[in-house]
Amino acid sequence: MGEVVGAGLVAHVPTIVLPERERRDLNHGVDSTLVSGLRQLRQEVFDTVDYDTVVVLDSHWATTVEFVVTAQQRRAGLFTSEELPRGMCRRPYDFPGDPALAHLIASKGAGHSTWITAIDDDHLPIFYATTNVWEFLGQGLPEKRWISIGVCQTADTEDNLRLGRALGDAIAESDRKVLLIASGALSHTFWPLRKLRDHEAAGPEHIFTPEACRADLERIEWLAAGDHARVLDTMPEFYKYKPEARFGHYLMMIGALGEGDCTAAGRQYGEYENAVGTGQAHLWFERPAGGFPRPHRTAPDPDYIRQMS
Repeated sequence: MGEVVGAGLVAHVPTIVLPERERRDLNHGVDSTLVSGLRQLRQEVFDTVDYDTVVVLDSHWATTVEFVVTAQQRRAGLFTSEELPRGMCRRPYDFPGDPALAHLIASKGAGHSTWITAIDDDHLPIFYATTNVWEFLGQGLPEKRWISIGVCQTADTEDNLRLGRALGDAIAESDRKVLLIASGALSHTFWPLRKLRDHEAAGPEHIFTPEACRADLERIEWLAAGDHARVLDTMPEFYKYKPEARFGHYLMMIGALGEGDCTAAGRQYGEYENAVGTGQAHLWFERPAGGFPRPHRTAPDPDYIRQMS
């Protein structure tokens, strides 16, 4: 029987892969704590915990008519970002996949009234929400498998939780020990281009609005206390501040961990930082004694049954 042995909300911002001199130039001579935080997370978790596979819930990979999970035997190549090709250019990546787990995840979609497809096409694009965190947390660990699941841009809160429940069920049925990475930001509004270069430093005073900053810090406080129920209960309020991918990366993760029944406290690595208006933080949730709660069951959905009949 498999299990989730750790999970985290992890920032993947482009600045973390810039040369240190450039990072300091953007931040008044001081380096980003998101970089030192990832290095500490690697040392304390990814180099020490017993695990087989990392599942990245990738907030940059937007699908439309279904959730998609990568099922290649291996993914390798050079990554250049279409969004920021000057800063993320020809960055090598190379890691084994986990086709068996990917197909098992896909098989659980119907049981939760959602659509999940495993894709093994070697030409499927990869995104820096996966590659940037792999560079810090997976590079140099060639035996560890990595797969990604995209966020579905037509999904709402319940859809994301259903994906997470299916993911949790699949992991439990497998023989895998899994780390989950919800790769993405908190509030996510960029400064307009003509103002953006005045707000590249990491200080929270550069978050797009003080209200967005306060909303992020509230949720960091709740997550640090293990109050996932409160985060879920206040999602309508948080949507006002445009969390990245409608916070789908976090919702999928917490769906796999038991939703509001999960009380795992988050340990923060690095500080809360700005990235041209957006809120960024690393929070890691260790496996509680006895494991994470089992995912909730999804009630039968008449609309889903009608569409599948």
